[in-house]
Amino acid sequence: MPLSFSLASVGSFFCRIVRNKTTHKEHPRGGNLKGPSLTQPCQRCQAHFFVCVCSKGWWCGACCGWWWSAQDKRQSKSPDGDVIDCIHVTHQPAFDHPDLKNHKIQMKPNFHPEGHPFGESKVSSNSKPITQLWHQNGRCPEGTIPVRRTKKDDILRTSSVQHFGKKKQSSFPQPKPAKPLPDIISQSGHQHAIVYVEGDKYYGAKATINVWDPKIQQPNEFSLSQMWILGGSFGQDLNSIEAGWQVSPDLYGDNNTRLFTYWTSDAYQATGCYNLLCSGFIQINSDIALGASISPLSKYSSSQYDISILVWKDPKEGNWWMQFGNDHVMGYWPAPLFSYLSDSASMIEWGGEVVNSESDGQHTSTQMGSGHFPEEGFGKASYFKNIQIVDGDNKLRAPKDLGTYTEQDSCYNVQTGSAGDWGNYFYYGGPGRNPNCP
Repeated sequence: MPLSFSLASVGSFFCRIVRNKTTHKEHPRGGNLKGPSLTQPCQRCQAHFFVCVCSKGWWCGACCGWWWSAQDKRQSKSPDGDVIDCIHVTHQPAFDHPDLKNHKIQMKPNFHPEGHPFGESKVSSNSKPITQLWHQNGRCPEGTIPVRRTKKDDILRTSSVQHFGKKKQSSFPQPKPAKPLPDIISQSGHQHAIVYVEGDKYYGAKATINVWDPKIQQPNEFSLSQMWILGGSFGQDLNSIEAGWQVSPDLYGDNNTRLFTYWTSDAYQATGCYNLLCSGFIQINSDIALGASISPLSKYSSSQYDISILVWKDPKEGNWWMQFGNDHVMGYWPAPLFSYLSDSASMIEWGGEVVNSESDGQHTSTQMGSGHFPEEGFGKASYFKNIQIVDGDNKLRAPKDLGTYTEQDSCYNVQTGSAGDWGNYFYYGGPGRNPNCP
């Protein structure tokens, strides 16, 4: 009997028992698995063991890897070990969200920001286009979306099922008397090298991001390069939309560089997740898989590769759209997911973030960006270029009065500039632990 069907049978039996007797169960790796939805399991995933302990159906995306493999015939095995399932666009996890039960999929945005070369080819810093590894062994047909299959080991690496696919809840620094610290999404053990803009209403952001494979010291640490679209009081009601690339052994089980998204409407407390690991983001694109490995990657003093990401608010529907490159409209975060971002963003950030767990009592050697400091420049340090914001007229323009921020510039740093085809740009990153960063 195939593993997917045997697990489903066991899971279905277990679900019936648990629904009748209890509302929580101890996870084998510790932590409470609360289950307020035990009487309402995910409709498409109710046969899977983990669904019994899911909260409000939000973990259907994380729990259905085996179920999908049994139900959908079309899949692709990536050279890196990932399995990409081709799921019908109407069967994705987004529709388990209580606010999206009767949501009608918007298959394309009503408007693109003016000034964005949608559908046009553009010369980049490399001659070989960025792809994803799974493309080597297949593609998904129209009408479906590619979903990276979640494995049992992916879930067991986390402290509990409820925390799988989520960032840890932030602890916020005390604001300065004049204005808040720009690092408003900082949390204990996290360090940044960012460029930011605030003081206006923002309706999107864009950047072209150099892609590397930074080294990670501990499996529970990560390194990412992304942009944040932020709204709220920067307390417990923070709204955030995030997109970029990351290396996260704890989340994915390897050190590959992967495309990712994240969202939250309550400062990383209960809402939101990475990629499609919970309900929320609605994907319409059949070519690009969130959470899948990016290829090729930049090499020191050699070929350089980058990806372009645009996120903007549709002026008509109010949904927040994401585009990858010039040709791939990925999908959108529906307006009902957010409170403050239902209007506009109040801050945009671009840059890098790492986790510094100080596991051996010293600063981590986890790298940010390329692992080299900004002053080394092109081909050696990682960069963001053509950073732009979307204004109230749905036009892309250069941000004004850019600020920079880093907690320890001897560990990771950032340097800005502006020139020609690169527009507003910055180099960022660093090696972490070094003689000046013990």
